[in-house]
Amino acid sequence: MLGWLCLTFSVAFGSALLPLISIEIFVIGLVTQQPGISWWWIGLAVALGQVLGKMFYFLAARGSLHLPAFLKRKEKKAKPLSPWRLKWRARLEWVRVRCHRHPHWMFGTHAVSSVVGLPPFMFTTVLAGLAGMSSWLFISTSVAGRFARFSVLAASPAAVAGWWVH
Repeated sequence: MLGWLCLTFSVAFGSALLPLISIEIFVIGLVTQQPGISWWWIGLAVALGQVLGKMFYFLAARGSLHLPAFLKRKEKKAKPLSPWRLKWRARLEWVRVRCHRHPHWMFGTHAVSSVVGLPPFMFTTVLAGLAGMSSWLFISTSVAGRFARFSVLAASPAAVAGWWVH
């Protein structure tokens, strides 16, 4: 069981860094193939792996983590921005200003996102960093929300099977 939980933690960590990996599909596959593993432990392993992986994005957005040179965009000669890019830059600045002005909005949005997934968790993770949310608040909200989401997901095959039997 410990091996499966370590693998679950690793896949969750990887899916947090590379969104192309679907932790949801992994969890469903795991609980159907290994029904003896408690949904509680699976939820905890996924929550911890996801939040640890997302901490890199959160800290980078906050400015606390400096990215290596190969991950940064190369400086280009400044050229005038198109009207479309100017419009989007203004919208992003508007969002950034609102996040700083109303930090409690970011808490609620991030909490909902960590459970439901809408708005995308990656998006709210970066916004939480840009808004200056405290690390402790980010970690506690994320772990609680991700635990709730993936515990329910891990318990769902057994619950559905119970419905069909009765």
